Amino acid sequence: MLPEGPRALLRAATHQAFASVDRGLERGAVGEAFLGTLGMSGWQLGNSSAVLAEEAGLPGVPAARVENACASAGAALRAGLRAVESGARDVVLVAGVEKMNDMPSARRRYWLGVSGDTEWERLAGLTFAGVYALMADRYLTEHGVGPEALAEVAVKAHRNAANNPNAHFQKPITRERALSAPRVADPLGLLDCCPVSDGAAAVVLASEETARRYTDTPVVVTGDGAASDRLALQERESLTSLSATVRAGREAFQRAGRQPADIAFAELHDCFTIAELLALEDLGFAGAGEAAAMTLSGATAIGGRLPVNPDGGLKAKGHPIGATGASQAYEIFLQLRAAAGARQVAGAERALAHNVGGSGASATVTIFERGP
Repeated sequence: MLPEGPRALLRAATHQAFASVDRGLERGAVGEAFLGTLGMSGWQLGNSSAVLAEEAGLPGVPAARVENACASAGAALRAGLRAVESGARDVVLVAGVEKMNDMPSARRRYWLGVSGDTEWERLAGLTFAGVYALMADRYLTEHGVGPEALAEVAVKAHRNAANNPNAHFQKPITRERALSAPRVADPLGLLDCCPVSDGAAAVVLASEETARRYTDTPVVVTGDGAASDRLALQERESLTSLSATVRAGREAFQRAGRQPADIAFAELHDCFTIAELLALEDLGFAGAGEAAAMTLSGATAIGGRLPVNPDGGLKAKGHPIGATGASQAYEIFLQLRAAAGARQVAGAERALAHNVGGSGASATVTIFERGP
């Protein structure tokens, strides 16, 4: 548990973001700020964007909060991109924050469920883990595969997180340990689930012309997409595909003029191990039912054909709800500038970030490239 509150987390994240600008950036250059947060436990449920402006040292700058469940920071990033793309702002700050460990577990379970369907799923006693367990059970049954691929997602995540000083979990695990972990919602065990984490992350966006004044090695957003789906599982066409991810991915690839084969590595929203398998297929990196074999082959490990979540992902790095989308962008920034240390993906030039809200009713996909 981190002793810092949301204000201190935001202060630290935004300070680091500004400090990462190669040739320095005056706070007065920022024209607008966007904050992604669910407001877990009711922290500053109203006007938390003003807290961001205050802690980032941006008095007077317009700021807005974006709430899109677990995809809050991904949606905030998209809002920041539109502000820059439109020409309304030259420089924008995007941050995400969540404080999750300051309440009893019963209240945490309540807050983790607010992004799902209340009228049917929650009143029937379905938990957040239970929703993804239904997806996992259907996936394993439909495609005739065992739980080994789920376990391998966890093993790979923990192995990568061991080289991430900001990760919640920094110790490797074995496949046997993952498979034998206590059941949470069958077929998902304890090590199939992301931890409850505190955290914040922040990134600075700028127009291409402006960015050249601050760095010779920019990371460029070349495409992004977003979509939504039915809130409750029983209203969806499939339990083994998130249509919001499919549509958001298609839009991002189209805007970037790229295809899945062009991506060097991906930051995928693996709140539960099954979520990574679904994302690999929904984004076109694997065919239907093929993500399990792809994972077991080592293709998604660092050094494989498509490294996934070199920072440990939500599964091991942690999933502070409102901070996750910004954290994914930060990891991609490090990787594309060859500054990720022991977890570096060699020669990475293009990457994709995938941020999901709740059980898949919202999704954002963003494509990044190393600047010329």
